[in-house]
Amino acid sequence: MKQFLFTCVLVAFAAFASGQSANDFQKLEWLVGKWIKVNTKPGRSGFERWESTNPGSMKGLGLTLNGSDTVFIERLQLLARDNAIYYVADVGENKTLTYFKLTAISNNGFTCEDPNHDFPRKIVYELAGKKLKVTTSGNGKSTDFFFEKE
Repeated sequence: MKQFLFTCVLVAFAAFASGQSANDFQKLEWLVGKWIKVNTKPGRSGFERWESTNPGSMKGLGLTLNGSDTVFIERLQLLARDNAIYYVADVGENKTLTYFKLTAISNNGFTCEDPNHDFPRKIVYELAGKKLKVTTSGNGKSTDFFFEKE
């Protein structure tokens, strides 16, 4: 019986320490809408657009354009599953979907990580008013993307 209780406490602690629960999903609602990238190279533009699909799921689309030509596209998803939240990236260069587990969440941002992915290993979204900073990092590299809400 003591072993069983110890195991239950250990599992509960691991679940708490390892990420956010699906109950925190509503803290992500601020992301819904279209975000225009403001730090692009001349002749380029880009955006991320997010929509709520149900209480535990959001779909996103990220595009980078060179003039009117699409040069980068990623299909994104925020998904509550198995009492955790995942940021799921579908990028053409990858053979499979990449699942980044949310490791921190607040009313104005979140951090997600996949330590086994080549790059990025960590993605941080930070909201300040109608401005959004997204930082991708890993393997000693870091890139910031800045957006404004349309």
